Amino acid sequence: MKIKVNGEILEQIDFEKGNGLVPVVVQDETTKDVLMVAYANRDAIDKTIETGYAHYYSRSRNKLWKKGETSGNLQRVKKILLDCDGDTVIYIVEQNGVACHTGRWSCFFRTVATEE
Repeated sequence: MKIKVNGEILEQIDFEKGNGLVPVVVQDETTKDVLMVAYANRDAIDKTIETGYAHYYSRSRNKLWKKGETSGNLQRVKKILLDCDGDTVIYIVEQNGVACHTGRWSCFFRTVATEE
């Protein structure tokens, strides 16, 4: 699998605003569900593009990690989008297994409020 890169837009990612990190919203390609939010530094984005699989930067462990490396719940990246401010990206993924470490499909399973 190969990801076609628009180098001009890639260079517009503003890592400085977040002290070297950008939030990554992860969305399932088929269901459109938001699966998780993580962070990436430039190395994580580059590794994602290089391999075609989602890589992130762990703020708690201070290191790069590949989603699903130990669980098998890999995220094959189909598209990477950049927001208008250049400080947040979306990975559109093909999710293998579940995204959440709790065993749920999405990390967003708790309802805070709903319209009546």
